[in-house]
Amino acid sequence: MKVKRIVANINTNDLMAAKCFYQDVLGLDLMMDHGWIRTYGLNEEMGIQISFASQGGSETPTPDLSIEVDDVDTALEGMKKAGFPIEYGPVDEPWGVRRFYVRDPFGKLINILAHEHGNTNGQS
Repeated sequence: MKVKRIVANINTNDLMAAKCFYQDVLGLDLMMDHGWIRTYGLNEEMGIQISFASQGGSETPTPDLSIEVDDVDTALEGMKKAGFPIEYGPVDEPWGVRRFYVRDPFGKLINILAHEHGNTNGQS
């Protein structure tokens, strides 16, 4: 048996609110829409990971989701321009990531990060 995919499910009655944050700002594609569920993603190969943490690092709260991007500062600009509240950062962490925390439209704490110098091992 092999795990093929891990999908995060966020409960909401406002499916349209996801479009601005996940599609318009982060650039994910709408991959499925059944009316009661909308799935955003990319048709690119991605690593499968699930993390369990007692904190978010640097004594921050544990985020609900971590999303790795290729340019943290551009993502930060987009989030600010769209009016999403930044709760931490941006900061260059000692374990080699640049990141910030933002709240999505559903109150979920999202860790937006990029690994420095192509390092994709270690903590997010």
